[in-house]
Amino acid sequence: MGSTSSSHFKRLLAYIKKFKTVAIFSVVGMLGYSAMDALFIQLMQPFIDLGLSGDNDTIKSETLLYAPIIVMVLVFFRGFFNFISSYCLSYVGSQVVKTLRQELFEHMLHLPVTFHDKHSSGSLISKITFDTEQVQQAITKGMLILVREGAFVLFLLTGMFYISWQLSLIFLFIMPLVALIVSIVSKRFRKISTNIQTAMGDVTRCSEQMLKGHKVIHNFAGQKIEIESFAQVNNKNRQQRVKMDATKALSVSIIQLLAASSMAIILYLMAQPSMINSITAGSFTALLTSMMMMLRPLKQLANVNSDFQRGLSAAQSIFEILDLAIEKDTGTKKIDKAKGLIEIKNLTFNYPTKEAPVLNQLNLTIQPGENIALVGRSGSGKSTISNLLPRFYDVDLSNSILLDSMPLTDYKLKDLRAQFSVVSQQVVLFNDTIKNNICYGLQGDMPEQTLIEICKKAHVWEFVKDLPQGLDTMAGEDGVTLSGGQRQRIAIARALVKDAPILILDEATSALDTESEKLIQQALTELMQDKTSIVIAHRLSTIESSDQIYVIDAGKVIENGTHSELLSQDGAYAALSKIQSGDKK
Repeated sequence: MGSTSSSHFKRLLAYIKKFKTVAIFSVVGMLGYSAMDALFIQLMQPFIDLGLSGDNDTIKSETLLYAPIIVMVLVFFRGFFNFISSYCLSYVGSQVVKTLRQELFEHMLHLPVTFHDKHSSGSLISKITFDTEQVQQAITKGMLILVREGAFVLFLLTGMFYISWQLSLIFLFIMPLVALIVSIVSKRFRKISTNIQTAMGDVTRCSEQMLKGHKVIHNFAGQKIEIESFAQVNNKNRQQRVKMDATKALSVSIIQLLAASSMAIILYLMAQPSMINSITAGSFTALLTSMMMMLRPLKQLANVNSDFQRGLSAAQSIFEILDLAIEKDTGTKKIDKAKGLIEIKNLTFNYPTKEAPVLNQLNLTIQPGENIALVGRSGSGKSTISNLLPRFYDVDLSNSILLDSMPLTDYKLKDLRAQFSVVSQQVVLFNDTIKNNICYGLQGDMPEQTLIEICKKAHVWEFVKDLPQGLDTMAGEDGVTLSGGQRQRIAIARALVKDAPILILDEATSALDTESEKLIQQALTELMQDKTSIVIAHRLSTIESSDQIYVIDAGKVIENGTHSELLSQDGAYAALSKIQSGDKK
């Protein structure tokens, strides 16, 4: 076991130590189970020598009389110890995996957005589900075999040495060879285990992609592409598992061959005239049975190495995530309700996955209560601004963005994000009721009448009131039971419930029909009265009443003014307006 694997093993043991009392009971149960089996084999010597081959009829009779009772007692305690070890080990394993899963889930929630940008959700789901299962296998099945079968081998060897230490000594010569084989095989097991985890992540990712994109696949007849892609990753997973099983089978065969060779040598020596008369029938039977019984635990001990290496590899994969730095929250300033003054000064920003800057020396000032709009071509950097204000991404210069004349980094993250209600064009709904989706994150309960009023403002009530379960209707996973327009209205209602002082609408009405858009626009106009509002839009008809309109291009403000002022300038905004109105002049 390398130093890295050793450190991961020690770290895993730290989780087990939290339940050390139950773990100790489990170990005692395993040792007791092995002791009963070894004792049964050892008792064969007196049963045969005294009960079957002895000369004293009284002793023979008493020995044979007590034999069934002793056997029943041994079987009873064997079952008792088996239950104790299995139950306690299962309890410890499930508790460790539950703790690891919980830590992993919570840690992923606190990792920065940049982490999620670089990793597919399928591979992350695989870590929470598959990798933790591998750890549980290592703890439960692995520890059970390692301790129980390992103890059984030691007990058998002890009994063999008691009967004939000269003959039993031969068995010890195979131990260094077994250790060498295990060491070589361990490295290969670890490498294959890592490959299996990667392959499982790919399988999960492909499956998730197919399930989420099934409509697009059907629409573009992409079934063949997805089938071929899945077949490739599925076959890669199969290949790695075959390699694992082949390595396991080869190592077991070699170890059993070594053990059988030792047994053959011992049998040869026992057949020599000098040995035949020096060993009793009972001793011979007990010795031979011990050697035969040792083949099974040696095979299992060789097999368990693969479970351990798979578990350690999975643990390494989990610990790599747990060791990643969570989202920075160095701010100390608390804020209940911001005034809404936003200043962006010489802001240059590029996403970690891209080299070219999305924003380039951007300057922008939004006064408290002002309703501004950002327009421009796709990729100009409009939505990036909406991601930077709640600090989903951190900029290098802490003084580049100010809220109420204070750098964003000075505020506590939770307090800062409480100041923003964001409604984006990509609405995320949870597999919960419509009511819980609207009130998501709300502390305490909201009176039903107040909630209904908010639903009416966002025009959610129009379709909810006719549903059999009303607001308690399940939205389905990602709002699958709702139309795009209905999902967007729920998102707007969610923003109304939050009632943050700053409102960011990123194409918030893009999925609505013209009639619904006009109705919601009225509700949004009313909502914006006491709030600083930032509207990102492609359709210029939705922002004509904005206090200021900023035209963004290549990460810079190239024009700004009111709707009428920008039209009179006959620049980029006027050109966009002509395109959308169909005026070719």
